[in-house]
Amino acid sequence: MSTMKPRHLETLADGSWLAELSAAGNAGRKAQPLTIRVIDYTIDDGRHNDEPYRLFTTICDPTEVSAVDLAATYTERWEIESAFDELKTHQRGPRTVLRSKSPKLVLQEIWGHLCCHYAIRTLMWEAADNAGVDPDRVSFVTALRIARRSISVARDFPPSSH
Repeated sequence: MSTMKPRHLETLADGSWLAELSAAGNAGRKAQPLTIRVIDYTIDDGRHNDEPYRLFTTICDPTEVSAVDLAATYTERWEIESAFDELKTHQRGPRTVLRSKSPKLVLQEIWGHLCCHYAIRTLMWEAADNAGVDPDRVSFVTALRIARRSISVARDFPPSSH
């Protein structure tokens, strides 16, 4: 697979730049090049990560939206992707299917997963708030493990005789 490399056309006032991006068309013919805006940026999220990111967009006018705003918005976009991953891969399990046999029970099962996710995220927010850190820096996987361990420990207590 070949990598498409943008060809620099013009540097814009906000530090982003216009480029031409070409891709091979059908039967090896060149397709019409696309003019894009390239935004190179880093993310300062408290982790040791000097890795630069590169965002391609067809929003070519910096007066329409700034490079800073586009980079920040794209970074935020990944938060919902992370939440989907938390639900599908870690909380429910990668190969686990919904067990319910009717649409009503499927909805009930989905709501159960969402409520569980919300409860764990609430605990994470409270822990982050108490520690004075950004909630995005708290690991969902670790919080899930702690919650599962707490539930299994609580299961071993006999009921009270009072």
